[in-house]
Amino acid sequence: MGTQEPTFTGWLGHNPASTKGNMKWETFTPKPFTDDDIEIKISHCGICGSDLHTLRSGWGKSLYPVCVGHEIVGRAVRVGKKAGERRGVKVGDRVGVGAQNGSCLKADCDDCSEGMENYCRKATGTYNSKYPDGSKSYGGYATHHRATSNFVFKIPDALSSADAAPMLCGGVTVYSPLRQNECGPGKKVGIVGVGGLGHFGVLFAKALGADRVVGISRSATKKEDVLKLGADAYIATSEDKNWSRVHSRTLDLIVCTVSSPDMPIEKYLHLLRRGGKFIQVGAPEDKLPALGAFALIGKGCSIGGSNIGSPAEIQEMLEFAAEKGIKPWIQEVPMKDANKAIVDMEAGKARYRIVLVNEEGARL
Repeated sequence: MGTQEPTFTGWLGHNPASTKGNMKWETFTPKPFTDDDIEIKISHCGICGSDLHTLRSGWGKSLYPVCVGHEIVGRAVRVGKKAGERRGVKVGDRVGVGAQNGSCLKADCDDCSEGMENYCRKATGTYNSKYPDGSKSYGGYATHHRATSNFVFKIPDALSSADAAPMLCGGVTVYSPLRQNECGPGKKVGIVGVGGLGHFGVLFAKALGADRVVGISRSATKKEDVLKLGADAYIATSEDKNWSRVHSRTLDLIVCTVSSPDMPIEKYLHLLRRGGKFIQVGAPEDKLPALGAFALIGKGCSIGGSNIGSPAEIQEMLEFAAEKGIKPWIQEVPMKDANKAIVDMEAGKARYRIVLVNEEGARL
């Protein structure tokens, strides 16, 4: 007898009004299972800002119906032969999946061959995307997830599933640019936007050994939290007088997690020292603000971007977080309350990452 296909059920968004709490609990058909796949019974799934952008078609028309969620942790319940050999995963192992579920993996692809699969032009997103066979990808607000093995990660024993889940996108989105830009002793680092991504930025920058970490946000409402997370200082851009001049040329690196088209980017650049770098990771639905050329020319600073993280960086980050005891600030919410959770996320109530808990999967 062949293996019986499980029923996949999850929260499906059918239109942009889904962000108002209108997702529906329905069945869906996952990608066909192959020898290179791992099937996961989901226990936890973090809520990411990308979920909201996708549910409302903020980055372009979504492939409705969509099941979002790309911070997935659970137990492997089915492992293809090639998948087991490639990843060392067996049935029963605790594993996770981030924002990417496939890439071309071809030798002539500069990105894949150099271990930077997250930049592959033929990448498949964990949800709202298409696999090479034309089947659609569905995310983790669900009972199960089926994933290509190259993008499945073993969760270290020292990390709880609830803590590990938001690291798989939110965590690595800031960990990658911090590592790529040599955050560590001797560096002074600013984190713009102290929410789900930004709070990870503070945690990781401190754990990587930066000399000074500065949280930067509009108001002072999060100042106490940010200092508790380990930041050395805090700048409230709407309240601190002449903040860009007072703190001019004090930072080597800024990682910006803000997804706003009206952020004061030119003033952020004032904070950089000569040769400093400003790395954008937040993805607004509109264009970034304009800036004058002399904001860059005047001190030889540069602007760059970073896209999630490579598979190697994700595994490194998980092991680093386990070693250093990184503990994100999360709120656990039952999977059945996903509609309310995304409404709360949209309203800015998360402190600082909401994690959905599938109680049946969590018992495994």
